[in-house]
Amino acid sequence: MSAASRASLRSNRTRRTFPGPRRAALLTAGAAAAALTLSACSSGGTSSGGGDTNFVLGKDGIATADKGERADAPDLSGKTIDGKQLDVADYKGKVVVVNVWGSWCPPCRAEAPGFEKAWKDLKGKGVQFVGINTRDTSTGPALAFEKAYGVTYPSLYDPTGKLMLRFERGTLNPQAIPSTLVFDREGKIAARSLQALSEEKLRKMIAPVLAEK
Repeated sequence: MSAASRASLRSNRTRRTFPGPRRAALLTAGAAAAALTLSACSSGGTSSGGGDTNFVLGKDGIATADKGERADAPDLSGKTIDGKQLDVADYKGKVVVVNVWGSWCPPCRAEAPGFEKAWKDLKGKGVQFVGINTRDTSTGPALAFEKAYGVTYPSLYDPTGKLMLRFERGTLNPQAIPSTLVFDREGKIAARSLQALSEEKLRKMIAPVLAEK
């Protein structure tokens, strides 16, 4: 290889390795914009149930089950991150939105403000939000998360993921962090998302269940 060719290759490598200021700015902006498009921080370790299921996955990534095909929600009870006792079954008669999250999870941080806005708007219309905080080894980071994002609805503390494992295989179970579930007024699982949700998508997920009589 000639000296001129070697010099050209070194020049090309340099240009690829050190992007200009404009490209660096675009990469930074793109990373921020992509926060809500991340599917999940991690797997929840539960099964999807294979092909023999009673729910339909929409193009928006939200899976739904018809009224007659819905599974009962499992026992979701225990202490909240602020030390109070909570049993989701006590909210039967309301539409319940359950969000599985962790303070360490970037998509969870991205969706938190939209969840709080929707909660404030819908709580007077028969909707209850409940979080399940998981894989935080202490409640300190979870409490700091709630303070930082102004989250006012309660969250059960589930550091080892035991509550997630109570969902039966083949049902609309949480399989990732974040996951969001909507329970109907009878305490049955009506819808599920396994990715971070914008406020708009969250409201669209809740609306059909809230409209049921």
